[in-house]
Amino acid sequence: MIHTEATADDGTALNRALWDTRARVHGSTATDRFYDVESFVAGRETLRPLERELAGDVAGKDLLHLQCHFGMNTLSWARLGARVVGVDFSPVAVERARLLAERTGLPATFVEADTQRLPNSLAGRFDIVVATYGVLCWIGDLDAWMRGAAMALRPGGSLVLVDLHPAFQTVATLEPLVVDWPYGGGEPQRETVTGTYAEPGLSLPAQDAVEYPHSIGEIVTAAATAGLTVQHLGEHVTAEFDPRGILPQGQDGLYRLPFGDSHLPVLYSLRARAPYPPTS
Repeated sequence: MIHTEATADDGTALNRALWDTRARVHGSTATDRFYDVESFVAGRETLRPLERELAGDVAGKDLLHLQCHFGMNTLSWARLGARVVGVDFSPVAVERARLLAERTGLPATFVEADTQRLPNSLAGRFDIVVATYGVLCWIGDLDAWMRGAAMALRPGGSLVLVDLHPAFQTVATLEPLVVDWPYGGGEPQRETVTGTYAEPGLSLPAQDAVEYPHSIGEIVTAAATAGLTVQHLGEHVTAEFDPRGILPQGQDGLYRLPFGDSHLPVLYSLRARAPYPPTS
């Protein structure tokens, strides 16, 4: 993986173009690793136990899904009874999400917006804000992202964040072990991308992208600075899927990141609560 210098301003436009491309192709091949649209329309569950446990019972609650892509997880929350709004900065993804909602008959609203600049119309409307898997590496302004999530919550509402662990993101390959990604710091890392995680065999036109490394400490600090109270922080050495296509699968079906005789975390999970207003 070759990184070249990038400025913070490079990221949004380049990444939107990349995700427009991905939104067009994801779910379009029989060998897509994550987005089997037809089975989803037929009722397949896409949410994983980790985020469901952290969110709790969502029936009858207002839920905002940040960086929702083309809506499969958002609509899965709707199947559990939540009133859902999905946000994504890709107009292609938002349009596909709306079409998918029509196909499934599930009620949902999809908003085109940068999650670092959420519209004021979302303020104070949600019991739960959710973001999962491949989220903060695309965010240059981590503080703005956390402020937006906090702004969208009602008093006592919860942010549920499940994402790839920063230690896992530093690793490019396991055999041989190559570590070529910073652990935190937030400095933009520019890369030329020719494929997609969902379909490794699919060749796409080369596009530049900008990603941002954030450490666990930086993420928790950003949540606290936004006024959220962290109630849970988990670091998970197993995953039910291989997010990046580099992990060995154990006999128990789970994926791990080997490190000597032990394992490094693959995922982390965070739940943080919005404060109640002070009582007089």
